[in-house]
Amino acid sequence: MDNFQTVLRFFMNQKTTIGYSFMALLTIGGERIFSIISFQCPCNPDQNFAYGMTFLLGPAAVLLIFGLILNNKLWRLYTGCCLNPMKLCPRGNCFGCTRVSVSILTEACVAPVMWLSVALLNGTFYECAVSGLDDKLVLDLFCKNTTWICEQELARVPCGRTKLPDNERMDLLLMFRAQSQVLGWCIIITSVFVGLLATCYKSCRSKVSYLQLTFWRHYMDKEMERFDALAVDYATKLAERNLQSFFENKDPAPFPFPNHKAWEEISTLYSFSRSEQYYSTLQRYVERTDRDFTPESRLFIDDHEEETG
Repeated sequence: MDNFQTVLRFFMNQKTTIGYSFMALLTIGGERIFSIISFQCPCNPDQNFAYGMTFLLGPAAVLLIFGLILNNKLWRLYTGCCLNPMKLCPRGNCFGCTRVSVSILTEACVAPVMWLSVALLNGTFYECAVSGLDDKLVLDLFCKNTTWICEQELARVPCGRTKLPDNERMDLLLMFRAQSQVLGWCIIITSVFVGLLATCYKSCRSKVSYLQLTFWRHYMDKEMERFDALAVDYATKLAERNLQSFFENKDPAPFPFPNHKAWEEISTLYSFSRSEQYYSTLQRYVERTDRDFTPESRLFIDDHEEETG
């Protein structure tokens, strides 16, 4: 039993690495499915570039959008900002807002970068796209020291339906593949280097020690875990109370519930400060001595939304 708990604790501590590894496996699998099943290069000078770039950049754009949608920081920062623009930069801290925005965008870019790296290392999409380029300099580069029909037949090279000699066709394919893989490795190396610099800079500028920062991360994980569990529990109790009041045709029993202002305060993003020994906006709120315990006269959601019940 102790061995099982040790293994479980190890996986819990490495959940970020495991998550990224799982994302990488999904990216590789998705790229292979696209390459084998969906992708069919048209081998047409007017269509190759658009078709190849669509398969190369389209999934990356979709993954970026999904990464933004699934980022909790984005919705904490964005929710309600149309009615209260100051939520984007609380207390006029534009630097903090910019830092959070960069963090959100960086986290959302992990999956697109993985896709581009895998797709370029494979080379299928790049071969199709670059063979459809009609630029004179590009054609001169690819068809240098080859037969005169290379420029006319370049778009057909990825499909194998070309009048070029087999050796020239294979040379072009190897050139396309090499260029694609070099670009892929450039993206990987650049991403790793930028990630290393960002991590070093963030650690260097940290206001807390390494062990306290580790504790902070554990605390935030546990707080969100318990918040989700208690939110489900309280939502269930509230639903049962309301249904009981409805079916029994009587006034509902009093139900303790945070007021709207309290929800607003704990929903903001929090940055650690030496002057405030708190680890989240929730802890900062509950330890305030001037907390407002006055409940709302009704459960406030949004005056502009239609009531559903």
